Amino acid sequence: MTRRRRKRGAAVLALLGLAGTWAAARPVAVGGAVQAAAVETRTLPGGGEALAVWTLPRLGVAVRNDPQDVRLRYGERELRHAPGTGWRAVGFTLPGGTGLAAPQAMGPSLYVPLAALRLLGVPVTADTPSLLGFAAPATVPEETLPPSPDLPAADPAPVPLALPPLANLDTVRVGRSVYRTVEVQRVVLELSAAAPHSVVRESGGLSVVLPRVTGSASQTALRSGDLLRVDPAGDGVQVHLQTGGGTSEIFTLEDPYRVVIDTTTHLDARVPPPINPEALPEGVTYRTRGGGLHLLSFDPARFQPRVVTAPVGAARDVAALVKAAGGVAGVNGGYFDPASSLPVDLVAVGGLLTAGSLEKRAAVGFTPQGTPLFGYPRPRYVVGGDFGSLTVNGVGAKARPTLLTAFVGDGATRVGAEGLTTLWAEGGRVSRAASGPVVPPRGVLALTFDPARFPALPRTPGTRLTVSVNWQATDAPWERAQDALAAGPLLVQGGRVVLDPKREAFDTGASIWRATRQVAFGVLEGQPTVAYLEHGTPETFAAALAGAGVRDAVRLDSGSSATAFVTGGYAGLGGYLNTVWSRPVPNAIVFVPKVTGARK
Repeated sequence: MTRRRRKRGAAVLALLGLAGTWAAARPVAVGGAVQAAAVETRTLPGGGEALAVWTLPRLGVAVRNDPQDVRLRYGERELRHAPGTGWRAVGFTLPGGTGLAAPQAMGPSLYVPLAALRLLGVPVTADTPSLLGFAAPATVPEETLPPSPDLPAADPAPVPLALPPLANLDTVRVGRSVYRTVEVQRVVLELSAAAPHSVVRESGGLSVVLPRVTGSASQTALRSGDLLRVDPAGDGVQVHLQTGGGTSEIFTLEDPYRVVIDTTTHLDARVPPPINPEALPEGVTYRTRGGGLHLLSFDPARFQPRVVTAPVGAARDVAALVKAAGGVAGVNGGYFDPASSLPVDLVAVGGLLTAGSLEKRAAVGFTPQGTPLFGYPRPRYVVGGDFGSLTVNGVGAKARPTLLTAFVGDGATRVGAEGLTTLWAEGGRVSRAASGPVVPPRGVLALTFDPARFPALPRTPGTRLTVSVNWQATDAPWERAQDALAAGPLLVQGGRVVLDPKREAFDTGASIWRATRQVAFGVLEGQPTVAYLEHGTPETFAAALAGAGVRDAVRLDSGSSATAFVTGGYAGLGGYLNTVWSRPVPNAIVFVPKVTGARK
């Protein structure tokens, strides 16, 4: 009996055509993701860059891919072309002297000049000698445009003679591998020669249409439970693959010519699925670099980073912390004691210190608007009043009779002890003074001390008592910080590697410095960015980040805690075959929508 598997996610097709023998001009990126070689621009025989018509829907352009009647529609603008008529504009006027080159066939594909897309207003995000980048479209058109209504009626054409076949479907091979809870199935269609293909999305699967290809009918139940059917139809062959879900990618290989269908399926709904790079929220860009470096960047006009924490002494999956904050993505942040789930270094949330600083390691902070700060702050609470001012020398709930300590109440954790006094500081005044153990309300800053050691501190409700944070740093405008996390080491600053384990008191012989997976927070091209390295040391990580153009970055953690979550996917960003299950953490950096992330 074939085991029925559970599948999640909608099929996402990367439709890759023939690379051909024409010179590629530049790679193409869509939404920050570099596309396959078959999607690269080509140089037209008469000069100028061009893109294949079949690739344009991924830019948001609706098309009619007919050499006798080409249509390109983007928003309210449209370009049409027919032999003998030339280009016509609908919804706008072609500027004088445009001189658009006519569409040209190159092998099985029809190409149109890049200038046509510029006239349509398709947004270009990168235009360099080595890359042409487009914004990710809001929607991808799936329907072919009908014939142009402004073309004159043509005389009835004679019935064409049947064209000879281009190739035969010689072999169909199927492979399957399972890694943890992720299955990857590969279907290889081996042809006797190169031939064009198209892909049709279907409910629960897909079809690959191979015109002018011959082949034998067959139907096969695959080990995965999928059904594969080959149907000779009309002047070609259709290959139907019923997957019931999963994510499918289509690409071609040469020598011999093959069309490959890779379907990735998440098998266990109890384990969070891997991140799907094709289904990211608008404004989130996913990029990969050599050496296993993965980068998730966030449009600062849409999202801002914040520090989000679990209850004191508790840990949560990063996904849960993201959901609690109403965010779209998050990454674990800062080191902590696994036994107690308490952070071991600086944590600040909403302008309040919830964990004290070791005062030696790099930190990342955020202003109320989400602007990142990098450096080495040494923050301390300072309390002031009619008595003058005092520096708080401890942050946490643990009673320390010899110190003046501060703790942000959570409504459940007890502070204080017999012989000690606890003040609740609210609105620049003492709102309550209590002796012995007490549970401060959520969000209220409690100051605990021995009155014999600190006799100047007030103990009467209503007395003036101010609390501020002295960041003790000049490497960034830390006085503007609302949130902060210390972790380290600082990896990149100003685009250069600045790794210095000795300065930050890291033991490079300990496990914290071993080669493993790593995560960092940085800034790339002006956008806050989560970086993930599949495997390597901090030195490897820093070099990879600088090489990718990251301007500033601080490591957040490594090993089993290093992970990230983006709406719908929870993984180590290492791709579908590098899915990991991360340990729960007490703190995370979460990206929230700008409109809800602004603090009141």
